[in-house]
Formats: sequence, C-alpha cells, structure tokens
Amino acid sequence: MWGWFVGLIVFALVAVPLSAAFAFATNPGTQQLFAGRLSDATSAGYQAFWWVVTLMLLALPVLVGYGIARMSPRALLIVGSVVAAFFIAVLVLGQMFVF
Repeated sequence: MWGWFVGLIVFALVAVPLSAAFAFATNPGTQQLFAGRLSDATSAGYQAFWWVVTLMLLALPVLVGYGIARMSPRALLIVGSVVAAFFIAVLVLGQMFVF
C-alpha cells in the first residue's frame, strides 16, 4: 500500500515535467525554443532525446513505488539498475545529438 501511495506522490511531483517532455517529444517545432546546441541537433535526435526523458519520468513513480514496497536489497538493486540505464541512455543521446 505504501508503494502505491509514494508512487502517486512522485507522479504528482513529476506531472509538469512529464507533460513538458511529452510536448517537446511530439512537436518538433519546439526545437526552435532552445538556443545553442539543442537547436542545432537533428530532428530525430531531438525527438529521441525527449522520448527517453519522457519514458524516464513516466517510469520514475513506478520504480520508486516498487522500491518502497519491496525494500529488499534485490529490489533496490533492480531499481538502481533501471535508473542507471536510463541515465546512461540520456547521457549517450545527449552526447550524440545535442552536444
């Protein structure tokens, strides 16, 4: 029960950034809002970057809720691994398409 509650709280906290990331991912015209390197990126790279960020923000409440509900070393290892994989994916996409 606590896992669902904490997941709901985390979802409420990431709702606005999730909405913004989804808007950036689905509308390639928003690329012009960013100056510098992000506006020079390819359209596919720009959209891929924002889709990965959207998926990461969408998965965050589930991962936090699962981690709180299980609270075992194995569950925390799984949550940490998934967060690390998303973080590495964002860094790689950022280096490939943005910077």
